[in-house]
This record gives sequence, structure tokens and C-alpha cells, in this order.
Amino acid sequence: MRWINTRPSRGAQFALMLLPFVLLALAYAFGSAARLAENANDKLLPSLAGFADAINRLAFVADQRTGEFLLWSDTGASLIRLLSGLGISTAIALAVGMLIGMLPYLRALLAPFVAAISMVPPLALLPILFIVMGLGETSKIALIVIGVAPTMIRDLALKALELPREQIVKAETLGGSSWQIGLRVVLPQVLPRLITCLRLQLGPAWLFLIAAEAISSDSGLGYRIFLVRRYLSMDIIFPYVVWITLLAVVMNALLDRLRIAVFPWSELEKQA
Repeated sequence: MRWINTRPSRGAQFALMLLPFVLLALAYAFGSAARLAENANDKLLPSLAGFADAINRLAFVADQRTGEFLLWSDTGASLIRLLSGLGISTAIALAVGMLIGMLPYLRALLAPFVAAISMVPPLALLPILFIVMGLGETSKIALIVIGVAPTMIRDLALKALELPREQIVKAETLGGSSWQIGLRVVLPQVLPRLITCLRLQLGPAWLFLIAAEAISSDSGLGYRIFLVRRYLSMDIIFPYVVWITLLAVVMNALLDRLRIAVFPWSELEKQA
């Protein structure tokens, strides 16, 4: 029997999925207990009770200065920026990616430019964005768009190019114009890939958002993490990192469910 041909049962698969998280939690608990036994005031690895207290203070107790629940206000500010950047990136990527994939003249004009732009480190442009657009929301959203859109454009253009040429020829034989071929042949097959591409860009989008919030912001998850780091408040930093990760995981799962619900055939292609 070869390992490559063996598959775990559903129960074993679930247990294997949980195992790394359980081991990580146990390793942290033992490490925290060891450090706190040596120094009860140690801030590097707070106890789980310290985490619970910090979460309660941030999520369920209003801030005395602003009257806001900090965790929820920070989450709302960050999600507005993130979703705005991803929404703009998705619209640009869908339009430009399809045009590059379908039209040879536009491909010759824009493909090299988009490829070059996608190689520019987005974080290196952050000072320029702050100078040109100011320190407000526009520069933060622009950083997400610049960091995410070029990669999505290239991915969707490649997907459009991969479509069988026979489909285009048959549509042309039936009298379809370029506009009709784009809407009825290319678009339905590109949209599932668009959702997958968006899922793959969630991580980079969060990275650019947190970097922008850390440098210039007065709210947001990244802002809070970098604000409390000067006090070595790991009891706040760790829960915020876990919360950001949880948000990203939930968004990833929802996008995948959306793809399967709207484009069920894409799951069959994935399995094939």
C-alpha cells in the first residue's frame, strides 16, 4: 500500500486539522507558565487569563476617553478600508484582465506595463502615497489597490487566454461580436477564477492595510497593534493578531462558499 493512495476518514481529517492548533496552544501554555513561574510580571508570554481580561476590556468595556468599544471600532475601520480596496481592485482586475486576455492589441499595449507594475514593492510606494494623497483614507485604500490589482489582472488575463480557442470560433460562427463573446463566453468562465484570485490576495491585502495603519492612522487593527507595542502589551497584540487571522479565515471561507454556490461547475473542474 502506497501512502500516496491513502486518504483519511472524515473524523481523522478533522482530528488532523485540529492537531497543529492544539499543539501550538499547548506549547504556548507551557511556555507562558514557565516564564511566569520565574517572573510573575513577565510581559512576553502573558497567561490565558491575561488574554481573557484584555479581550473583555477591549471588546465589552467602553473606552473612557472615546466611549467606544475599541476592538469593534478598530475592526470596523479596518474592514471598511480593506473591503473598499478589494472592491476597487476586483472591478479593475475584471475589466482590464478580460480585455488583456481577449484583445491582442490591448495585450501588446498593457500586458508588459501591468507585469512591470506588479513587480514594484507596494510598501516602497507608501511614502509617495502619503505625500501625494495625504494621510487620510485615500492613501491607505490606494496602497491595497496598487498591491493587489496588478496580480489579479495578470491572473485573470491568463485565465482568459487559457480558454479553448474552439469556443471563441464557435461563438464567432454563430455571429457573436467581440462584446457578446466577452459577456457570454469569457465572463462566465473568468468569474469563478476571480473569486479564487480574490481569496489568494486576502493575505497581501491585510499586510498592506496593517502597514498603512501602523504608519499613519488614528483607528484600525494595525494602528492598535503598533500603538501598544511601545508598552510591550502582548496581552493585546496577540488577541489582535488572532482576531485578524480569524477575520481573514472567515472571509476566505465565505468567498469559497460563494464560488461553489454561484458557480457549482467550478468545483467539478477543481476536482478533475
